[in-house]
Amino acid sequence: MDIESLNLKSSSEKEELKAFLSKFELNFDEDIDTTLVVRKEGEIVATASKSRDIIKCFAVDSSLRGEGITNILVTQLVNQSFQEGIYHNFLYTKPENISIFEGVGFKLISKTDKVALLEMGDRGIKRVISNLKRELNWEQGENNGLIVMNCNPFTLGHKYLIERASKEVDNLLILVVQEDRSSFPFIDRLELVKEGVKEFQNVFVAPSSEYIISSATFPNYFLRKEDDSLLEFMKLDITITAEYFCKELEISTRFVGEEPICPVTNKYNNTMREIFGKYGIDLKIIPRKKALDDVISASRVRDFLKRDEYDKIVQLVPETTYNYLISTKGKEITERLKKSNSVH
Repeated sequence: MDIESLNLKSSSEKEELKAFLSKFELNFDEDIDTTLVVRKEGEIVATASKSRDIIKCFAVDSSLRGEGITNILVTQLVNQSFQEGIYHNFLYTKPENISIFEGVGFKLISKTDKVALLEMGDRGIKRVISNLKRELNWEQGENNGLIVMNCNPFTLGHKYLIERASKEVDNLLILVVQEDRSSFPFIDRLELVKEGVKEFQNVFVAPSSEYIISSATFPNYFLRKEDDSLLEFMKLDITITAEYFCKELEISTRFVGEEPICPVTNKYNNTMREIFGKYGIDLKIIPRKKALDDVISASRVRDFLKRDEYDKIVQLVPETTYNYLISTKGKEITERLKKSNSVH
């Protein structure tokens, strides 16, 4: 049985793959970097793809079932990841296929009615949670809260939400989105948050890890893409937050800012309320802080940066963020922003 790499630069081969995937109610994702296919009499009869550390888009024709093709495809993609220096992989599949992939070494993280996320490699979600729990060292029985923020960049709106939330709990964990797909690098966003909240004694800031609002758990967030998969990815991401982060860290309240601007984030907030209720987790939506006749948002700051309106920016961000924005590095990012159409 010959396995070949599909030429993803060929529009005809890509269309052929899309047609095959559609038979299994699967879509081709444009971020895919490697696709393997098996052909029979020139026609695709099995395929699997990967995007960096995420293995997905598996489909095997019924004529090949029972021949171990899934194991072969997975092994080749994992080996390809190893060659690229990636030693931990995620895998998307339908819930009915979980046992197949567990049989080749993957472990289930979580699932919804329509999608399951598994992982394999040199680390895992339980280790991430264990390390975070050790860092926090919270006392048992305390009232703990959680905020997840991208902070692209950190604004007075973010700080207001944190200040309000910190007054309602004993401990407040701020997880800064680790995925590096925003205009401002993760390492800088993380540092700006840490600098901006130093005055709040019960606030702890940490990276969100690969398990909250990442390419693995919620790719639509970064694409701002509203399609049939949006709700399922939201459910998966929120369920992982509830089952692992909130449960293991004894977090009883998730705080979010009111969302009048972004429809994806607004839908995410509504879905959180529904799912968290099943786990006994309270969702508190806090009204957004306003300045210059509108709510403060990172997107407004980025828009003002594109127009060099620093007199307005200074009214929307803490001093630490403003100093960063007028630094050499901040100016370099601003120049890239002016040439970009990215929503982030």
